[in-house]
Amino acid sequence: MSDIKKIVLAYSGGLDTSAILKWLAVTYECEVITMTADLGQGEELSGIEDKARATGATKAYVVDLREEFARDYVFPMMRAAAVYEGGYLLGTSIARPLIAKKLVEIALAEGAQAVAHGATGKGNDQVRFELSVMALAPQIRTIAPWREWSLRSRTDILAFCREHGIPVPVTEAKPYSCDRNLLHLSFEGGELEDPAREPGPGTYLLCVPPEKAPDTPEEVTIVFEAGDPVAVNGERLSPAGIFERLNALGGKHGIGRLDMVENRFVGIKSRGVYETPGGTIIYRARRDLEGITMDRELLHLRDSLVPRYAEMVYNGFWFSPEREALQAFMDKASERVTGEVRLRLYKGGVYPVGRTSPCSLYNPDLATFERDEVYNQADAAGFIRLHGLRLMAQAGLGGRS
Repeated sequence: MSDIKKIVLAYSGGLDTSAILKWLAVTYECEVITMTADLGQGEELSGIEDKARATGATKAYVVDLREEFARDYVFPMMRAAAVYEGGYLLGTSIARPLIAKKLVEIALAEGAQAVAHGATGKGNDQVRFELSVMALAPQIRTIAPWREWSLRSRTDILAFCREHGIPVPVTEAKPYSCDRNLLHLSFEGGELEDPAREPGPGTYLLCVPPEKAPDTPEEVTIVFEAGDPVAVNGERLSPAGIFERLNALGGKHGIGRLDMVENRFVGIKSRGVYETPGGTIIYRARRDLEGITMDRELLHLRDSLVPRYAEMVYNGFWFSPEREALQAFMDKASERVTGEVRLRLYKGGVYPVGRTSPCSLYNPDLATFERDEVYNQADAAGFIRLHGLRLMAQAGLGGRS
């Protein structure tokens, strides 16, 4: 007899977690409570409590985490300019530690002995969930059905759901595994498993294809304070409100779509399609504002640490001491990133066209090509000669052929 009497399941209402809910109740003969994190999925959450209960849940929590997600997870990550392998803005990765945190809180409040998730044994999410739980409540067990049950594929799961009368929003004709939140929408599976095949039209949900975007450009102005966006077109908005507004604008203009093959932490290459409209606009605007507000050496040092920070988020180490320590540096580096950026949105592109800041380090008297009284151009000769000393020494020793 299992000593597990109560499990809290991270429940999306999709294919995997719908099957897992029923499987947990049958396999462990225990009470299963679901926790659904509202991270901005919108209509996807309609009726999810009733569905969870109909599938066997004894309680069904739906927790609105949109503001906390944007403010305490996405914004800090963006202050670090995090991007994984040159393209991925970490939309799925950054949501997992918050979901795990809420799972742990409910498990402790309900007296549960375990939490469960729907991540597969091949993916990154299993690592992200479980490392987060270990960091927050190591006494709680994590159950990963994909590593235990006899169902070996999503085709098997579809059959399992049909057998148990569980409705799911996935069919063999549209077999994508999707993850949606305020920051992005991801697609995996189906034809995407062949990296040579073009993504199907079903993978365009947030962003219109660029060729179908408006023929007239649109300008948007974003205000930042200490690295965080706070207003769009003169209107101050909450963190979640910022994403909602910019997602609509970016999606309208076909901005933020990415098709890439990435390296998973577990050692597998995988192909995914990501739609990140608002996040892409914020990323481009913020990088542009850094150009006039961040000291050169600070900017270069920060950029050298971005890949390491992004790996920490991607690999599931949000609650690690190294990420928290590096976050303190990233936040300090962002203190002067305050100002306004004007951008032009057009056919999938984001084009900064103007920026101002009360913290600007740009000196027009130094930068001008016209006559100035503050810079002696003759000084550059000594500067160049000093930097060239080692090169001349190398040449003198026959170091270059």
